Amino acid sequence: MYRDPTFHLKECQHTSKPTQTHETETELVPQSSDKTLYCEAEPPPTVEKVKPAQENSETDLEIEDEKFFTTGPKELYLEACKLSNTAVTKLELEDNCIMEEGVLSLVEMLQENYYLQEMNISNNHLGLEGARIISDFFERNSSSIWNLELSGNDFKEESAAPLCQALSTNYRIKKLDLSHNQFSDIGGEQLGQMLAINVGLTSLDLSWNNFHTRGAVALCNGLRGNVTLTKLDLSMNGLGNEGAVALGEVLRLNSCLVYLDVGGNDIGNEGASKISKGLESNESLRVLKLFLNPISMDGAILLILAIKRNPKSRMEELDISNVLVSEQFMKTLDGVYAVHPQLDVVFKAVQGLSAKKTIFLLTNPMKLIQNYADQHKITVMDFFKSLNPTGTMKMSVDEFQKVMTEQTKVPLNQYQIKEVIKKLDEKTGMVNFRSAQALRRSPFSARGPGWANVSSPSCPIYTLLLGASPTRLFPACQGQALLSTLLLIPNSLV
Repeated sequence: MYRDPTFHLKECQHTSKPTQTHETETELVPQSSDKTLYCEAEPPPTVEKVKPAQENSETDLEIEDEKFFTTGPKELYLEACKLSNTAVTKLELEDNCIMEEGVLSLVEMLQENYYLQEMNISNNHLGLEGARIISDFFERNSSSIWNLELSGNDFKEESAAPLCQALSTNYRIKKLDLSHNQFSDIGGEQLGQMLAINVGLTSLDLSWNNFHTRGAVALCNGLRGNVTLTKLDLSMNGLGNEGAVALGEVLRLNSCLVYLDVGGNDIGNEGASKISKGLESNESLRVLKLFLNPISMDGAILLILAIKRNPKSRMEELDISNVLVSEQFMKTLDGVYAVHPQLDVVFKAVQGLSAKKTIFLLTNPMKLIQNYADQHKITVMDFFKSLNPTGTMKMSVDEFQKVMTEQTKVPLNQYQIKEVIKKLDEKTGMVNFRSAQALRRSPFSARGPGWANVSSPSCPIYTLLLGASPTRLFPACQGQALLSTLLLIPNSLV
């Protein structure tokens, strides 16, 4: 669970006390930032009042005991929820069997609380009644909650109507998770109508539902006119090639969507072709995930060539990680990288690639640059500076990636260039060539200091795998996987 807090409370527990004639007050003491407020309760004769700790807007409330909602009196539940009324901004209630009465109490609490910003009530099997109660509350636009997680709540088709009615007018909720529910095509139609007029949502997760062609077309129709949604997850549905046609139209017309996940949707080469048409003119999308679809290398080529033909494409990641590609595909991809150096295409492996070429792909790029520098009697920093038109020691990552792709002094593939960037990147969007000085004193590793470079024939494990003679290379299909795995072996094991 992601947390942003600097202050949390833990183990505040209402317990039964001997009969008292007055109420006891207990101060809550601020704790360290890795702790969270938990509340458990059994119905006591009298209830202790707990004074909230000093206000802090970065505190989470996490309630995990299932019996809390089924046996505790409503008043006690409300009191617990309001313990840190002005301090709690994130409420975690996932997997608690809240039921209808619990949702009613929760909404009553929310009417009193204007500080909560994020709420997770996933996996509580709320069903239709729960959807209605929540929808009635959020339709009023009276809450400050912007992140709402409702995954795994047995929402079926009939639950879509009240939720969509609320979201059609609610402009405060920015991030919504409706994954792992049972929405199908009727739900897709209602969600599509909502998306056409919603002006608040920026992120929507609809993965692991039951949308098919009809639902996909309806959703895409809504996305055409949507001007706020930037992230959409439709993975693990059943859009198929027909749904991909609608997606292609969305990519052609929509100028807001930045992240689109349609993995596991039975989209084949025909669907990839339709999506490619959209990529040819899209200027906003940066991430497209198509993994676990029956796309072959032919479909993959259509996708990357579409990106290449679009000079205004902003694509940074194309995930086709279940696709086996060929050396010819790699050559085509190099041409795409030359036009769009920011792009990263994730595929399964290179089919038929010889072990020698596999080793070359993994060769230490800094070693190659160092060899060039030694041959020309210059320093590595001089080499990098010569690529910078300004002649300075710093350069933007995008510009550096482009010049490294275009330079011919030390030919590198895109994977090697990315490794160089990792080593020089200051995490500010700039690379610093001075970082190369320290690298010369430590062995190359894609995973940082302390890891062995087994690409070298002098490495014992390399010799162990290849046999006594380094010329006895293992099969190419095994070579890439083995070498990739061995790059993660610590020096202590070599």
